[in-house]
Amino acid sequence: MSNTTLIVIIAVAAVVVIALAVGLWMAARRRRLQKRFGPEYDRAVEAEGGRMAAERDLRAREEHHDKLEIKALPPERRDRYAVEWSSVQEHFVDRPEGSVKEADELVSRLMRERGYPTDDYRGQLRDLSVEHGRTLEHYRAAHDVKVRSAGHQTTTEELRGAMVHYRALFDDLLTDQRSR
Repeated sequence: MSNTTLIVIIAVAAVVVIALAVGLWMAARRRRLQKRFGPEYDRAVEAEGGRMAAERDLRAREEHHDKLEIKALPPERRDRYAVEWSSVQEHFVDRPEGSVKEADELVSRLMRERGYPTDDYRGQLRDLSVEHGRTLEHYRAAHDVKVRSAGHQTTTEELRGAMVHYRALFDDLLTDQRSR
């Protein structure tokens, strides 16, 4: 075998090994994003029109989230929020629409105290998606009902469902004690 043939074989083998390594690295990165973002990963793929764009967006969300000062709540604050949630639920019987609005305000206040910006709904979704992607659909569903209830376009059953959805995110935010 000539030296030229040997060099070509080694070069081709090196390219194949590098391509496999890059493929494995990309697959591992994709699995990590899928695990971290849960259902939000698929939503991002659909919204961004492909995996590469979605993964870029999700990594940007992570980078932004890492700059936030997300903090755990002390036990007495968690207990106070739990009491407030009970009060909101008690009001539902007499004022379902008002209770949904109160639930939204309580969730926003909890988010703000934990360190999440609460200036706009879309920003909230992006920031929450990093640590709370598994309950984000609950927030979307509850928020949709809250918006429609302002125009009195919801049924009591929809309002009840919104309370359940808000509760899922509320519990996730309240019990998530990872701090940065």
